[in-house]
Amino acid sequence: MHDRPRILAFIEDLITGVRIDSVAEEVGFEFMHWEDAEKEPGDAGSVPEREWAEPLHGREAVLIDRITALRPALIIFDLGNRSIPSLEWIALITSVPATRGIPVLAYGPHIDQEKLLGAKEAGANLAVARSKFMNNIPEMLSENAKVVNESELEKTCLDDLPHNAKKGLQQFNRGAYFRAHDLLELAWMEDQSPGRDLYRAILQVSVAYYQIERGNYNGAVKMFLRVRKWLGSLPGTCRGINIEQLKKDVQVVHAALIELGPEGIENFDLELLQPVEYKEIY
Repeated sequence: MHDRPRILAFIEDLITGVRIDSVAEEVGFEFMHWEDAEKEPGDAGSVPEREWAEPLHGREAVLIDRITALRPALIIFDLGNRSIPSLEWIALITSVPATRGIPVLAYGPHIDQEKLLGAKEAGANLAVARSKFMNNIPEMLSENAKVVNESELEKTCLDDLPHNAKKGLQQFNRGAYFRAHDLLELAWMEDQSPGRDLYRAILQVSVAYYQIERGNYNGAVKMFLRVRKWLGSLPGTCRGINIEQLKKDVQVVHAALIELGPEGIENFDLELLQPVEYKEIY
């Protein structure tokens, strides 16, 4: 926790990038830009062809994987960047469950109303003329980024676990992942505090582990992509749960799964599916 929220921008113009970076620094954001569809951020090499989960393959799969790893608070598209398939990627990011909740802002030439409208139709939260964006960068970033309220989250993490959450963790630690999902979902529905996403994170881990047991590679990988969104913003300990250790355990399982690939999942070492460490606060 306490890392600066991140802005990810798909822009080609380095001068614009420097300007956004400078403003982002002033208003408390970290800035990263991705200028070319054939490259990852900061990487001069080509994007490897990988298959992660249906229906995502190759470049699209890498895009979603990188975004879920970066966990940006806001994604910006320069619609004039011809090195990025902006409308396709906006539609993808705003439709895939792993990235769907991330705000997307697009800007382009004011004379290209068709492209600005296309960005809105593709799912962008806001599509404005380039001049409006450039003249109002601080407001555009601050008003559109989705930032976790860390103080509220840390405060609610001091609470104890409710009944259904405890029951869900007990089932998880027995390896009854399907039942754990149901109980943790009940805990999530009953809790309206910022800490409710704790249960969503763990229930999605339980589904990923369940899919591994069933030999469903694609299903497991999809869930791991979603887990990043919910687990990544939590502090090291929340409501007695050792989140830091859970993150490490999930990373080990995910890496082992990817290494085996779809054809090798039957050889997955189920001993890697570790229980969740927790203790009651009161």
